[in-house]
Amino acid sequence: AVQLVESGGGSVQTGGSLRLSCTASVITLDDSEMGWYRQAPGNECELVASILSDGTTDYKDSVKGRFFISRDMAKNTVYLQMNSLKPDDTAVYYCAAVLRPTRISVAATAFDCADADVGYWGQGTQVTVSS
Repeated sequence: AVQLVESGGGSVQTGGSLRLSCTASVITLDDSEMGWYRQAPGNECELVASILSDGTTDYKDSVKGRFFISRDMAKNTVYLQMNSLKPDDTAVYYCAAVLRPTRISVAATAFDCADADVGYWGQGTQVTVSS
């Protein structure tokens, strides 16, 4: 079965950095669009960063210049480097994957990331940024 295993969450102070990792099994990155979603308490699941099968990346406006998504094809792993973290970045972060031609931007089909039923999702990892 397809699995997305996340790691790297934690607690940092404002201005700190964290790197999230997501290792996929069964699916391969060159056949998939990958993304990092997040959900803060009371807020809707939102796409933070994505990387397409050709390596094209995209970001939510509020994280541009601070977050960077990358991938290691040999390890079948996607990363999210998060710098200059702010309290507003506090959320549960989820790795998601869809197979072409589905677009990663439509994977969040529900208010809650945990209820999304398109593509494959990791278990979520908590990121907490304190002021």
